[in-house]
Amino acid sequence: MHKYETESKKLGKSSFAYAWVLDETGEERARGITMDIASTQFETDRYTINLLDAPGHKDFIPNMITGASAADVALLVVDASTGGFEAGFDAGGQTREHGVLVRSLGVTQLLVAVNKLDLVGWQETRFKFIVGKLGVFLRQAGFRESDIVYLPCSGLNGVNLTRPPIDEQSLQWFTGPTLINAIDSFKLPSRPVNGPLRYCISDVFKGQGSGFTVSGKMVSGRIESGDRVTVLPCGDSGTVKHINIQGEPLPWVEAGDQAELTVVGVDQQKVTVGSVVCHNAPRNLLVPCTPRFLARILVFAISVPITPGFPVVFHHQTISEHAVISRLVSLLNKTTGEVIKKHPKCLTKSCNSIVEIVVSRPVCVELYADNKDLGRFMLRYGGSTIAAGVITKLK
Repeated sequence: MHKYETESKKLGKSSFAYAWVLDETGEERARGITMDIASTQFETDRYTINLLDAPGHKDFIPNMITGASAADVALLVVDASTGGFEAGFDAGGQTREHGVLVRSLGVTQLLVAVNKLDLVGWQETRFKFIVGKLGVFLRQAGFRESDIVYLPCSGLNGVNLTRPPIDEQSLQWFTGPTLINAIDSFKLPSRPVNGPLRYCISDVFKGQGSGFTVSGKMVSGRIESGDRVTVLPCGDSGTVKHINIQGEPLPWVEAGDQAELTVVGVDQQKVTVGSVVCHNAPRNLLVPCTPRFLARILVFAISVPITPGFPVVFHHQTISEHAVISRLVSLLNKTTGEVIKKHPKCLTKSCNSIVEIVVSRPVCVELYADNKDLGRFMLRYGGSTIAAGVITKLK
């Protein structure tokens, strides 16, 4: 930390020293914002945590979507300073978009850290104001009140992070958990460990020795060193030579793990981000690859109505591809899911609809009913997230 403190001070950004632990590139440090996903690992009394630091700036929401799609739970940090919370929460603010995105990507447990409360004198009224505003919005976004934890803190000063704030006389009104205690209170999500192997690749690089290495998330199933696998959509088959997590060699990993695999026998040039590793199996048991499917989408705030042929960017796990909403199949009742109108002419804000989507190239997807992680996606247009959806039928 001394190195980060010294270097950040030289650039006149001494308060960014802690951010530099995960913001490693020169551009991130110069601009003072997170641009790409960084990861690290730490242990609590109860869990070993894989932390994914995702960007908050609106220019890098695609990277935030990639990070959130790999998350089991979420930590939302909000600025409690005067004007800071309002800038993030009011119309067009990123706090709102982040809340909607993580819920739409399947995250159900949320920890809200109300940061920088020291800048307003640890005011209980300010904390309650922020919690009240966020509570209404997050419930509307789909979170249950029982799955949200709010706590005040000061990241820069280390208050209420690992120890109760006994020295902060003005925070005596708060009797809730520390940040670490709140993380330990998360419930473990169920893992599809008995499902077919689905390992979604987020990076490909040349390691030491033969073969190459991929990093990514075990979406379902289990894999061991020596297993024969097929990588899709390229279709090449090979063998898993080594497995490791955070540099530690392991004989096997299972659903939920963020791991690196060293693979031999597969052409590295054919393996891209978004490819999926499966066990060798008959074609009907491998992950489907298709450019066309039907999906149920929920439309967010949009500036122009969605009509047939509407161009979008399709975000799914670690990929983003140009796509087109080719057909508007039906308009649905938001509560019951019943069809209320067939072949609508357009879709507007808050519409719940079945549509046909055509992606620019085949992508590895599954029905939401079969695999929730590989069945979810987001749609963006003009730099904004306009819809979330689940895949209902493959074509």
